Amino acid sequence: MSRQCGLLVKNAAQIVVVCESGAQYMTKGDMQNIAVIPRGSIVIGRDGLIEAVGPTAFIQSEYRGASFDQEIDACGMCVLPGLVDAHTHPVWAGDRVHEFAMKLAGASYMEIHNAGGGIHFTVEHTRKASEEELFDGLKRRLLCMVRAGTTLAECKSGYGLNLETEAKMLRVIERARRELNVSISSTYCGAHSVPRGKTVGETVDEIIKVQLPKLKEMAANGEFHIDNIDVFCEKGVFDLDSTRAILQAGKEMKLQINFHGDELHPMHAAELGAELGALAISHLEEVSDAGIAAMATAKSSAVLLPTTAYILRLKTPRARDMLDAGVIVALGSDFNPNAYCFSMPMIMHMACVNMKMTMAESLAAATINAAYALGKSQSHGSLEVGKQGDVLIINAPRWEHLIYQFGGHRELIKYVITKGKIAYENESCLGF
Repeated sequence: MSRQCGLLVKNAAQIVVVCESGAQYMTKGDMQNIAVIPRGSIVIGRDGLIEAVGPTAFIQSEYRGASFDQEIDACGMCVLPGLVDAHTHPVWAGDRVHEFAMKLAGASYMEIHNAGGGIHFTVEHTRKASEEELFDGLKRRLLCMVRAGTTLAECKSGYGLNLETEAKMLRVIERARRELNVSISSTYCGAHSVPRGKTVGETVDEIIKVQLPKLKEMAANGEFHIDNIDVFCEKGVFDLDSTRAILQAGKEMKLQINFHGDELHPMHAAELGAELGALAISHLEEVSDAGIAAMATAKSSAVLLPTTAYILRLKTPRARDMLDAGVIVALGSDFNPNAYCFSMPMIMHMACVNMKMTMAESLAAATINAAYALGKSQSHGSLEVGKQGDVLIINAPRWEHLIYQFGGHRELIKYVITKGKIAYENESCLGF
């Protein structure tokens, strides 16, 4: 009887492994040496894990006589790891298209926020929405991300600012984790803003003494799983001491620290994150030299978000300085009602043009390093044996086309595969 196997992707022009030997992240020197197998093939087992990857001749020899549940001939195409979006806010009701005109007219983020727009506008609509309405919206957005090549996404709560709505959002994220063909890292972001009518001190006390203990109880009862804790550490929102208290409380619950810092004002959030052992700090447009050095030493990853600086007309994060200092640099879309972008290929392009990253650095930042930022680089972010079989196949002979063709991912991406199963097939794929 012939050996029965799962999925074979064969004859690819390139298999982009990204990194080898079980590396959990890549820093500047490593990122220039993306591992690529020319004329390669990959086998994903029935368990959804990568079983073999290598030159096509080797795979043919090793699997001579084997039968596969499914075969994809990727002749002339490139195979890459599924992309990882390390920062998204995808659960909400009520778009903010009207605020885009305000920004174009010169209104700043905090001016809109203080006038009752921004996060507060979304909170009002999200509190009113049913769980089913929120799930339908999240499902549509996650499917858009998958079609753009994302197979692992961080998903935040944070548009509730009270226990009832934050728990509702976390249940919606958990349902998506269980029902959809995409991997999710779930983040509690109850400290996204200070609710109307409350002080910072009252909000911090409620989060630490009421919300976190209750969410821990609900998680223990199987309602949802939470991976990370987030705080918006910013002038006029949560100061350094408030941020420290909330993150420390989350850390004591075994949550990974993954928070917003040094975005609009220099808050020394990077230094705080390094001190607390944060896995990731996002934004960092206003990071200090000392913060960069501290992050490099602590191995706290920098999740950079090109769309935020673009849409808010902020100075871009200092990606080159961070890379030169040895910081683990990752990328995220920051998808939210303020920065409406699903596409990690476009994020990589923007990182290259606006933040002066190379294409190799951007690819590593959107795969293995983004997985590291979520504590998942042991299972995601590269095409190595034993990792989850999340694969992106593009109809182009070189992987760089995915980044080079700004907005071209719709025509380039032929297949998105999650856990060895086709999650998306583009019937109208035109190629490069």
